[in-house]
Amino acid sequence: MPFIIVRNDITKMQVDAIVNAANPSLLGGGGVDGCIHRAAGRQLLEACRALGGCQTGQAKITAAYKLPCKYVIHTVGPVWQGGGHQEPALLASCYRASLELAKEQGCETVAFPLLSSGAYGYPKEQALQVAVEAISGFLSENEMTVYMVIFDKAAYAIGEKRFSDIAAYIDDNYAEAHTDYGRRTFRMDMPRPAADEEVFAAPVSSSLPLENMSLSEKLRQMDESFSQMLLRKIDEKGMTDAQCYKKANIDRKLFSKIRSDAQYRPSKPTAIAFAISLELSLEETEDMLKKAGFALSHSNKFDIIIEYFISQGRYDVHEINEALFAFDQSLLGA
Repeated sequence: MPFIIVRNDITKMQVDAIVNAANPSLLGGGGVDGCIHRAAGRQLLEACRALGGCQTGQAKITAAYKLPCKYVIHTVGPVWQGGGHQEPALLASCYRASLELAKEQGCETVAFPLLSSGAYGYPKEQALQVAVEAISGFLSENEMTVYMVIFDKAAYAIGEKRFSDIAAYIDDNYAEAHTDYGRRTFRMDMPRPAADEEVFAAPVSSSLPLENMSLSEKLRQMDESFSQMLLRKIDEKGMTDAQCYKKANIDRKLFSKIRSDAQYRPSKPTAIAFAISLELSLEETEDMLKKAGFALSHSNKFDIIIEYFISQGRYDVHEINEALFAFDQSLLGA
């Protein structure tokens, strides 16, 4: 199931469990910890008192009381001391321990803050990298939807230096005039429809002399659909269905819809997510997008970022999503 970065207030997340960046006493504090305690009410504090504290890298669970979720998982992240005091291992342990507790309680959806990145001083960029690695590792073997909740993007601010090469690539390739591909290309600044089946165009017509064919003959000339191409590519790559949709950051239920419907029309981010999962070349990605009625355009920052990663041979969907999030673009998969 997918890993999703969102901007929201974690106390408003309607999920099975939210994770609290707690202190060792579990008795409340500032930042996210204080917000969660205030939103949950006095009963949360009483429940935490009965837990007897928590060690760094471990996690404990309580009911959520007045929060719109079922559980609060309390975990204690490491204080940043320069990186030489097992901080990465302890931080990764926080995520794994929290996810295992959620799994034990049958949770299907969990929301995390960026642990240790506030008062504990863990550099945000490094904290996010640890979070992505720990969460994606868990999701590769488990079915769950995990949210990374960023309250204030300005406070989050991934360092510009990390993505300066992408910014330069955008500057070099961005075209002010929208490219005309002969079909409507989905743009990330359009209002997003509620369903996964978003804006799409008719498949590109064949180069055959269609004016001389009957309608039935034209229909028989239809190329393979997106779904058919996807399933063929999965077989060619020697992947299992689960390996493909997990690597694409796609929900299993959505993949089942695509598999069962040969004419399924995915959204553009979904189609690209599968191209990334299959590690397709830029030309192969364009071909897969055409099956769904889309194209990559240099008048679209989202498309340029995708092109950048594919041209670099970098197919980690979570790394790509970090960059898309930093540039205020919609994420892949999910």
